[in-house]
Amino acid sequence: QVQLVESGGGLVQPGGSLRLSCAASGNIISIPHMRWYRQALGKQRELVAGITSDGDINYADSVKGRFTISRDNAKNTVYLQMNSLAPEDTAVYYCNNLIQNFRGLTNYWGQGTQVTVSS
Repeated sequence: QVQLVESGGGLVQPGGSLRLSCAASGNIISIPHMRWYRQALGKQRELVAGITSDGDINYADSVKGRFTISRDNAKNTVYLQMNSLAPEDTAVYYCNNLIQNFRGLTNYWGQGTQVTVSS
């Protein structure tokens, strides 16, 4: 089995920063792709950022220049550094990993962590 455990969410004032972490554990051979999604109340889940095992990175236009995704392959962990946060960044943030194990290639989701940007 595979588990993704997220941490780092919370309440922050506009202009502030937060760092999210998502650690994968269990039956893992490799993680070709690590992503962060978010879902605001009443809206569809959207891709925020993604990073491949080769280091290729993509961001949603709304977070470019403010958010930075990174990964630590030794720890099977992906991070999302969020700076200059704005109220519209308020959402539940989910990590999503494409994981290779003995069962094949499967997408796994974290439980979600709430990020609230408010004064």
